[in-house]
Amino acid sequence: MLEEMISILQEKGDFFLGLLIEHMQISLISIIIASIIGLILGIIISEYRKSSKTILGIINFMYTIPSISLLGFLIPFSGIGNNTAIIALSVYALLPMVRNTYTGIINIDENILEAATGMGATRWQILYQIKLPLAFPVIMSGFRNMVTMTIALAGIASFIGAGGLGVAIYRGITTNNAAMTLTGSLLIAILALITDIVLGLVEKLFTSRKAGVKSKRKFGLVAIFIICGSLIGSSIINNVNQGVTLNLATKPMTEQYIIGAMLKEIIEQDTDIKVKIIQGVGGGTSNIQPGMVSGEFDMYPEYTSTGWNTVLKHKGFYNEDMYGQLVKEYQEKFSFTWTGLLGFSDAYGLAVRKEIAKQYNLKTYSDLAKVADQLTFGAEYDFYEIPEGYNALCQKYNLKFKNTMDFDIGLKYQAVNEGKVDVIDIFTTDGQLTVSDVVVLEDDQQFFSTAMGALVIRNDILAKYPELDDVFNKMTGILDESKMAQLNYLVETKGQDAEDVAHDFLISIGLIE
Repeated sequence: MLEEMISILQEKGDFFLGLLIEHMQISLISIIIASIIGLILGIIISEYRKSSKTILGIINFMYTIPSISLLGFLIPFSGIGNNTAIIALSVYALLPMVRNTYTGIINIDENILEAATGMGATRWQILYQIKLPLAFPVIMSGFRNMVTMTIALAGIASFIGAGGLGVAIYRGITTNNAAMTLTGSLLIAILALITDIVLGLVEKLFTSRKAGVKSKRKFGLVAIFIICGSLIGSSIINNVNQGVTLNLATKPMTEQYIIGAMLKEIIEQDTDIKVKIIQGVGGGTSNIQPGMVSGEFDMYPEYTSTGWNTVLKHKGFYNEDMYGQLVKEYQEKFSFTWTGLLGFSDAYGLAVRKEIAKQYNLKTYSDLAKVADQLTFGAEYDFYEIPEGYNALCQKYNLKFKNTMDFDIGLKYQAVNEGKVDVIDIFTTDGQLTVSDVVVLEDDQQFFSTAMGALVIRNDILAKYPELDDVFNKMTGILDESKMAQLNYLVETKGQDAEDVAHDFLISIGLIE
């Protein structure tokens, strides 16, 4: 595994470097915001102690909110991307700063404060020259904990389309690439460790009894270095993003990574448009659609039945005879265009472990209903929430499973292969179907809708860049279910990069040189 991690770092060095810089920027901004607000609040409640219980109670409550829940709550207000991630991280970082500032100040010996008052010191002088310096070790301890926690927690920002090393972790999980997952995790750990060591040295330097002018100068140089580093990092990111004219979002699915890579390569070859891919947005359509409406995303690959049921909120079965109505309603409600039907349907299905299928002679969903109360069902989070998902399926076939499990879309085959679950939802183009120990059951009452892969793009982007029409025409009909499954297999099982798989396929069909 170590060799694989070293290899992936060598091959994708630019990719990880970009993510590392984004991670540092998101973390740094959050740390600065939390430090300023936390220090001020800590001072206020130490000076006006009647307010301490209320403010600390509110902050403690916010701290208990699960990170994913907080991100989901913030999306309607601040949208998708870095801004929401920074707000959430700042909220979580407040508690150690406020609490340690408050604790450090209130535990100062009262005799020292009385002596200072007796010598004529003002309230501000006592705070600035006595309280804060004496409380500094406690405040610094909270600051170090907060910084380490923020860097680690920033990994979850990728769930809402923000940058950072969480992108590598999430992509690794989704594509069954353990080396990428571990590499992203290790880089976060190293970054947090190095930052903590540096802060420890700064703390030692600042609190040394022998520290004089030289020490202060050193401290000043360290502070300047950190500030300059952050500015340089921001500058690098800005330079990377210069010229980006189209933001392409993808869901956390292997085939979406592949399709996204295809689109980027063809667009940049055939036009002057630069494309930035926001990879693996957690929650899929649920989070991408709001981003499209707000203008944070310009286009993304989507599936017809998902658009019909999840976005337009229609109930019941979808088939491609409804495509014209789907296109019309998207135009009227969102000013979005459906285009570039790729040629394959990635519909839902159900699969059971082979031993279970053999034991109970399971061939259809109706067969499954007879023994469901003895089996455990597993699926990604979306499947339990979408209108055409778990509840509707169970109602249609009278399924009553013994238990259910939720997990990331990239883990369901591992779960069924390890015997953690007996039944999983699948997509008809899943690359792991051919190598997993499962049997795909027949949807004998035709519950699941067809789900043709296509592209959704904002009308204003099409109007601005009409040359995109030629690109989308090229993409039309280039894939079928078997070919898409084969490409997914190369990534998920053979360990190839989605970008390389996309590139080789486009060359094979003559769309790029």
